[in-house]
Amino acid sequence: MIDGHVHLSEIEHPERAVENAVRAGVKRMVAVAMNLDSCRKTLALVDKFSDKVLPAIGYHPWSIKAEDVENTLIFITQNIHRCVALGEVGLDYKVKVKKKLQKAVFSKLLNLAVQINKPVIIHSRFSHQRTYEMAVNAGVEKAVFHWYSGPVDILDNIIASGYHVSATPALAYSPQHQAAMERAPVERILIETDAPVQYGDRLSEPADLKETLFHLSMIKKITEGELAEIVTKNAERFFGL
Repeated sequence: MIDGHVHLSEIEHPERAVENAVRAGVKRMVAVAMNLDSCRKTLALVDKFSDKVLPAIGYHPWSIKAEDVENTLIFITQNIHRCVALGEVGLDYKVKVKKKLQKAVFSKLLNLAVQINKPVIIHSRFSHQRTYEMAVNAGVEKAVFHWYSGPVDILDNIIASGYHVSATPALAYSPQHQAAMERAPVERILIETDAPVQYGDRLSEPADLKETLFHLSMIKKITEGELAEIVTKNAERFFGL
């Protein structure tokens, strides 16, 4: 299986997390970045685990600071060719970062993804319609709306545009996330952990991808084995593996 979204640079012992993941049947993981520091750390981790860790660098809306934008975008532009995707990028209308600045950064990054033909990993908390519109208007061909828990009408548009959504261990308790994954076609779903996000009482790691698989298999009424094969092929096609 492939964990389509993990913040490996944020995990205290990444080497141990990778070993645990492989033992749990997670052979590859897409390591995403949030800011300049995590972009650098993510690329450094790839040098250690070249066959298991697939890099994605980006600028998370939570992390945007006006004084860092120029240097961060320069670094991403210079290094994105080394990555399987651009991410994590997007909009978040719950954080204090000004919406205008978020949109300006996201727009530049979407244009970069189109120029170099890279898939985009999109964060869209309380901004589902706007992130979708911006991706379409930029001409993005491949996008995954990470941990999608938004309105189902926007989900229908996302799917109609050829985009993907991803499922996380939050399927265990989130009615909105459950509803979205029930409605989305299984061929358009990637699975992930978003580690080290805390689910319940502990921090997650890529080995917890089996939790996502289990809950999604219950929703889709497909055996875990069959589902693992489908979502792995989805990820391979999406990331061009």
